[in-house]
Amino acid sequence: MKFAEVMKTDDWKTEKHVPVIDCPDTVKAGEKVAVEVGVGNEIAHPNTTEHHIRWIKLYFMPENGKFAYELANFDFAAHGESVEGANKGPAYTEPFGKALIKLTSSGTLLVTAYCNIHGIWENSKKIVVEA
Repeated sequence: MKFAEVMKTDDWKTEKHVPVIDCPDTVKAGEKVAVEVGVGNEIAHPNTTEHHIRWIKLYFMPENGKFAYELANFDFAAHGESVEGANKGPAYTEPFGKALIKLTSSGTLLVTAYCNIHGIWENSKKIVVEA
């Protein structure tokens, strides 16, 4: 089995598990750009002890590149757990992250997210870098 066989994807407007990438389509070479990633932007994903997004990872694959580069890793550790029981805790972390990045070439941003019940989901977005 290959890793690609376990990845899931779908139209993000109809599926609450697909991670979303929010950033400009075009950026200037070497300038800082904010990239936001999240799950459940349009359709809320549950954030309970039993069903939650555990992590989101952001990568960049340069055009004509051989390898993807990991840009950010967001872990979400609080899902309402408590010594009093499930969903009785005082803290929840939402599946959202923001990274400031600088690029020198065009390519594709790739994002993966892990739901503790429904597995690993992916999405991508092309980004053009202008001189």
